[in-house]
Amino acid sequence: MADTQRVTVAIGPPTWTVVDQRYTIVEPVEVFLEFLRQSDYSHNTVKSYARALALWWSFLEGRDGSWQQVHLRDFGSFMQAVRAGTVGVGVTALPEVTAVSDATVAVRMRAVMSFYRFHAANGVEVAAALYEKVRAPGSAYLPFLEHIARREGRTVSRLRLRTTRSETPILLPSQITGLMEHEAVWDPSTATWLGDLRYRLFWAFLAETGARLGETLSVRHCDWVTSRGGTPFVRLTPTDNHPHHHRLKTGARKVFISTRLDRLYGEFVWALCEAGAESRIPDWDNGYVFVNTLREPLYAPLRSESVYAHLRSLKRRGLDLPQRMTPHWFRHTHATALLLADVPLHVVSRRLGHRDVQTTINTYGHVTEDAELASLANWQDFTRGWVSSAELAP
Repeated sequence: MADTQRVTVAIGPPTWTVVDQRYTIVEPVEVFLEFLRQSDYSHNTVKSYARALALWWSFLEGRDGSWQQVHLRDFGSFMQAVRAGTVGVGVTALPEVTAVSDATVAVRMRAVMSFYRFHAANGVEVAAALYEKVRAPGSAYLPFLEHIARREGRTVSRLRLRTTRSETPILLPSQITGLMEHEAVWDPSTATWLGDLRYRLFWAFLAETGARLGETLSVRHCDWVTSRGGTPFVRLTPTDNHPHHHRLKTGARKVFISTRLDRLYGEFVWALCEAGAESRIPDWDNGYVFVNTLREPLYAPLRSESVYAHLRSLKRRGLDLPQRMTPHWFRHTHATALLLADVPLHVVSRRLGHRDVQTTINTYGHVTEDAELASLANWQDFTRGWVSSAELAP
């Protein structure tokens, strides 16, 4: 049975490859994964694609099939196998032995089809047979560069996968406030913060900026530009030297923040200095904002695994948080709040750091759509002033 193998390299983050049942690297898959690495895909994306292709290779090994001798019906059987967690009666089970959602099936299939699209572009005929050239019929609407598409046609997959859109999860304001107050509260009698001020700042930053987890953990003190008569902001800048390999998924951007969040950052920096962090951090400007403060190694950059472990401990303590909640829910909540406040879609897209506004539409388009439809609930208010032609007749 094929499986993923973690590979440690001398320079850069770890990566993953796929080995077959004889523990030999699967060369066609490795060629594709190397293309992803050279194209600057994140190591998490490479890992996700490797897992999907390991499932696909296990499926082929269970049927004694060749990756170059596949048909559309094989992909249908694979999707059903991934969805159910088994290949079929009398055949070895896939590593994912529990039933999964349609969204997970779509993620797995997207990786497999990208694998074949890559080999199709490199002249593998069986892969090319999975795609076809189509020409759009004539219509009044002409998209950008339609003149090229009409002449050469569009390359589309012969495989269609339809999934039901799940509702984007969000947090209630009371849940966010309760979480931050559980972490740390201001004690006016002693004029100090009681609790873990670091995590209060962390959750507040996620809620107010909509930044991804890796982006947040990559923020350095030099990236935080405090208010000097203007609006404070944080620079989210790409970096390849984070010790835990956190990075920006998209390009650099500037995120403006409130004076309240800026003040909380100042309080946290003051608390760090009082604890002696300034003398233990050799390069303060390039030091990371979110660091270890309670355990060794002190003031080392915080790991994403530590954030998830802390969140799990909060749920076990009975805090009013959904059990499925992840730090990414803050991002969904931030985007939803902006759209409901009628912030233009392209502005929300730039703030979130999406490469394309279509990504924002695909993820959060239902928010504005639901709000517009909800505004029609009192439809009688719109028709109250209507009159019939008989009433207008003299």
